[in-house]
Amino acid sequence: MKITKVKTFLCNCFRTNWVFVKIETDSGIHGWGEATLEYKEPTVAAAIHDLEYYLIGSDPGNIEKFRHDCYRDAYWRGGPVLMSALAGVETALWDIKGKALGVPVYELFGGKVRDAVPIYVNGWFAPAKTPDEFAEKALEVRRNRFLGCKWDPFGKAWQEIGKRELNSAMECVRKVSEAVGDDVLLLIEGHGRFNIPTAVKIGQRLEEFDIYWFEEPLPPDDLNGMREVKERVRVPLAAGERLYNRYEYRQFFDLNCSDYIQPDISHAGGLTEMRFLGAEAEARHIGFCPHNPSGPVANAATLQLAACVPNFVILEMMMTDVPFRADICDEDLVMRDGKMVIPERPGIGIDLDEKELLRHPFVPTQLRHYRGDLTNIRPPDAVKYYRIEGN
Repeated sequence: MKITKVKTFLCNCFRTNWVFVKIETDSGIHGWGEATLEYKEPTVAAAIHDLEYYLIGSDPGNIEKFRHDCYRDAYWRGGPVLMSALAGVETALWDIKGKALGVPVYELFGGKVRDAVPIYVNGWFAPAKTPDEFAEKALEVRRNRFLGCKWDPFGKAWQEIGKRELNSAMECVRKVSEAVGDDVLLLIEGHGRFNIPTAVKIGQRLEEFDIYWFEEPLPPDDLNGMREVKERVRVPLAAGERLYNRYEYRQFFDLNCSDYIQPDISHAGGLTEMRFLGAEAEARHIGFCPHNPSGPVANAATLQLAACVPNFVILEMMMTDVPFRADICDEDLVMRDGKMVIPERPGIGIDLDEKELLRHPFVPTQLRHYRGDLTNIRPPDAVKYYRIEGN
């Protein structure tokens, strides 16, 4: 079997643009990957096509050779663009191998340790602005029996936050906590906003609540600062979605920066690199909780990891998505008792419709975090894209 063609698709999905890659072969088997890199989508698509030199005419089964050679030859190593391009292609190659062998990809990584993975939801709050509006939205999380909900209550703060704004954020946490009761975990998102004293102040205020974690309290390039915050607060920390491979994670692990790590399969080199990171986290008794706010292919691939990584703790997903998600792919996702059931189809378990992808072309979008409209991340017509059983 030889690779004959590499295709990329940029599909607007309101919050950003999904970046999908399709690898075709002379056997008729094809594979899908996702390399969604928010706000740099055309750049990462171009980087994927730069990799055609290593792909066209090669055996898609030689995944390790592809990963090694592309990373070695990049010269300017690592970074989000290269690692996202590698992630999309590498996932598509595993998809091909699984389909060729007639097994889910998790079988190629040693088989399952679980049949379903616990879920926390993001995006459930859109477009809430006030603590009362967040609390009202949180009732839907409880009704659907999701195990956790994550949100950023800090408005458009950067580095520091005013007394009034901080008190409002804590009131938001309080009201959501009261709305969901003891049934739902609370995960507080920092989006890498704060300096050390502000992150510590917020972390200490959060000690009042039984929160599951405080995520990315500092910008991702200050690992020593993360370690200092971890030493000065008594709430668990989570971080790592903006680290892109095992080399960048080495210092993160050595400094013991967080209690949970959150690499993203669309950015951290793909399934194999993620498996390495999970194994290193397991050796250090750190929970493995991949970042997963992107599209259907990234979700499908991350579910394959959830099946086979022993220290996989909990998975992020968006509670709703664009209504045409059901048109562009054939995913069949089932939620049962707050957990996502691991699909059993060969490969990563999903196929996409090229014609439908082309109906939603690229639209430039910008980061919302510091504009004051962060919570407008779901379209008004957003819908659930999974089935809930057993509630």
